[in-house]
Amino acid sequence: MARATDLPVIAIVGRPNVGKSTLFNRLVGRRRALVRDVPGVTRDRLYGQVSFERWQATVIDTGGFDPSSEEPLIEGVRRQILTAIEEADLVLFVVDGRDGATALDAEIARVLRRTGRPVVLAANKVDGPAQEPGLADLYRLGVGEPVPVSSEHGRGVGELLELLRARIPEVSMPPPRPGAPVDVAVVGRPNVGKSSLVNAMVGAERVLVHEAPGTTRDAVDTTLVYEGRTYVLVDTAGIRRKGRVFEPLEKLAVVMALRSLERCHVALVVLDAAEGVTAQDAHIAGYADQAGRAAVLVVNKWDLVPKGLVTKADVVEQLRDRLPFLEHAPVCFTSAVRGEGVSDLFDTIDEVAAAFGRRVGTTEVTTTLRSAIERRPVSIAGVPLILKSAAQVSAAPPTFALRVNKPDDVHPSYQRYLIKSLRRAFGFPGTPIRLSLRKGAAKRVRARKVRR
Repeated sequence: MARATDLPVIAIVGRPNVGKSTLFNRLVGRRRALVRDVPGVTRDRLYGQVSFERWQATVIDTGGFDPSSEEPLIEGVRRQILTAIEEADLVLFVVDGRDGATALDAEIARVLRRTGRPVVLAANKVDGPAQEPGLADLYRLGVGEPVPVSSEHGRGVGELLELLRARIPEVSMPPPRPGAPVDVAVVGRPNVGKSSLVNAMVGAERVLVHEAPGTTRDAVDTTLVYEGRTYVLVDTAGIRRKGRVFEPLEKLAVVMALRSLERCHVALVVLDAAEGVTAQDAHIAGYADQAGRAAVLVVNKWDLVPKGLVTKADVVEQLRDRLPFLEHAPVCFTSAVRGEGVSDLFDTIDEVAAAFGRRVGTTEVTTTLRSAIERRPVSIAGVPLILKSAAQVSAAPPTFALRVNKPDDVHPSYQRYLIKSLRRAFGFPGTPIRLSLRKGAAKRVRARKVRR
């Protein structure tokens, strides 16, 4: 499997609840991973970048490692961890310094020794010098001298970074690829196949897939290059109705899923073809629209729909009826488990990403909108609406400023008409269009010079 980065890679590994995600957040300098004082929070591989002076590396957070469990979900987590170790140049083995070397720690150490990867042992949760004498028991793990750290308070993290830098050779950065990456957030209800879709797009088991809803909790970033274009896919937790979200951990996961919309260019709103459009699908699609992101409606599990029962045209008609605010969003039909529709999905992402960042000249905008107003004139309190000027003031999403004589009284339905006029003229598939109505400046009257 191709590496997602050309920087040196460090995989953080350890048994459940030793503070791996807290240490990961400390290293990358922001809260990327969910942290909760219960085991099993992290399940997928989560990538981040650590910078120390002029040295940089990619760090991978992983789930709790249990090499012997045969429970299906734990086995899936184990595959994710072994993949991270295979990608890594060095393994950061995290243990709980207060517990000493447990039987599970010893089992993990044996697995790591067999991989042949260099290992740095971090004894976490060592908050002060008084706890350091108890670290002697960790030498029997056979993976070197333990480094005492407190990821919660930052103690010893600088020394740990110096050791990591010394153990990994620097890798020269390649020249940047032409064009910026396209950030794509994959959102939807639980168990509609979001993680399976990400894996199908990547071509490997990048994120954990399990039939139980709620498997994904973190917002997991995956960088890939497809036909020369770079994408960052963000797999998110399934978003349930607020009334059905009870656990604090799930609430945090949903918050992170919604935050993923704020940092993406394109939102893939994934729906289950076998279940049709639900009320929660409409809510999630509304979140993408409110965030001002370009959107693609992905009807997944199309292979489960019996042939002849319903056509794609029927589904599109239902989507337009139930999600009228996303009538501009293209619809893609996929089967993630079979890898069907993925190529068309990438083409559609490219199309809406280009529209999301498109700019149109001022003359074209003004001409288009004046023609629209002439075709369908409107009066406000007996005064005709007059467009004095119009211009696109920003992209992502495309936003247009209109100077008119009555900016505060233009009805929302007429604003929608003006937006549709812009779409007919310039396209903008998949992307929302924003209007900003402003008061037109009064014409300046030049004073005549009086000859005496």
